[in-house]
Amino acid sequence: MSAEVVYGRRPVAEAQRGRRRVRRVWETPEVDAAELTRRAGSSDHQGIVAEVDPYPYADPAAILEPHDALLVALDQVQDPHNLGAVCRSAEAAGANGVVIPERRAATITPAACKASAGAVEHLAVARVTNLAEWLRRAKEAGAWSYGAEAGAAAPYTQTDLTGKVVLVLGSEGKGLRRRVAETCDLLVSIPVRGRVASLNVSGAAAVLLFEAVRQRGRV
Repeated sequence: MSAEVVYGRRPVAEAQRGRRRVRRVWETPEVDAAELTRRAGSSDHQGIVAEVDPYPYADPAAILEPHDALLVALDQVQDPHNLGAVCRSAEAAGANGVVIPERRAATITPAACKASAGAVEHLAVARVTNLAEWLRRAKEAGAWSYGAEAGAAAPYTQTDLTGKVVLVLGSEGKGLRRRVAETCDLLVSIPVRGRVASLNVSGAAAVLLFEAVRQRGRV
């Protein structure tokens, strides 16, 4: 089985507590910083790098099974740091998982692991061939899908986010693709008061996730 790497203090610690096997760990006392940078592929290793088994992606059908599943679906988000930040918020909110497309989208890379602070080691992340088709299957499984879109008529705070829910967020700069947006049951907006037109995808995900948590009485 091929190996992957995880780097950074928190990501390595969470990998050691998580689902995949940690094969070997290199730290600053053992090897110099240049060698750690070479192994990590980044200088942002904080003095520790681990060799681990490949990331265990989840079954996209299985994560729909809980009657009150809270899920995030990302439509071609290509920045691994944004993916990692979304996963960090999803895991902190107690979400059941994150769904990403197999093509033209960031995957769980070492950079995404680092950005998630190791949250991906405890979170179900599923890859799907066609996101719009998966959303249709989610609807058949009893889920309601809410797409985040700037300017949408429905404010997120006035939307029922209880029950089985999929929060759908679009890519950086482009937002939701038309077909994905049309598959959603409702498009919701997050009102902004400043001069910036919209939130970063990870910021928007955190807002929606914790509103869902509030409505479900988990805080």
